[in-house]
Amino acid sequence: MRKTNDNVNHSQENNEDGVLDLIHTVMHQYRSMQYQALRDGPHDITHMEGKVLSYFGHYPGSTQSDLAKHSGRDKAQLARLIKGLRDQGLLDAVADESDKRNVRLTLTTDGQSVLTTLRQQAKRLNTLALQAMDSQEQQQLLQLLQRVKVNLDTGT
Repeated sequence: MRKTNDNVNHSQENNEDGVLDLIHTVMHQYRSMQYQALRDGPHDITHMEGKVLSYFGHYPGSTQSDLAKHSGRDKAQLARLIKGLRDQGLLDAVADESDKRNVRLTLTTDGQSVLTTLRQQAKRLNTLALQAMDSQEQQQLLQLLQRVKVNLDTGT
C-alpha cells in the first residue's frame, strides 16, 4: 500500500494555522500511543474513560455530580461513562451513608491497575517525546505552550 500524506488539515503555508494543527496532531499521536498499552489487554478504554478513572483515582469517594462540576461535562454522558466503567469492573459504587440518593465511586483493584498503566505509559511517552531536548529547550517549549494557552484563555 502506498503511503499518502493528509495535507487537508495540515497547512504549512500559514504558521499560525500550522502550529495549532501540529499541537492537535501531537496530542492525537500521544493519546493513541498512551492507550495502545491497554488495547491488547482486557480493558480497551477510551480517552474519556481514562479521564474518569483519573478523577476518581485523585478523588476517591466522589460522586457523579462532583465529577460533572469538575469537568463541566454533560451529566448524561458521564452517567453512561460511569455505567460502562462499573460494568467493566473498574469502578465500585457505594451508597452515601448520610444521603442514600448519592452514590460514592471508587476505583476497584482492576481500575487502579488500569490507571497505574495509563500513568506509567504517560511518563514513558513524556520521556520519549522530550528525549532529544535539553532542559533549557524543554523549559522554553513549556513556556511557549503556556503562552499559547494564555492567549486562548484571554481571547474571545
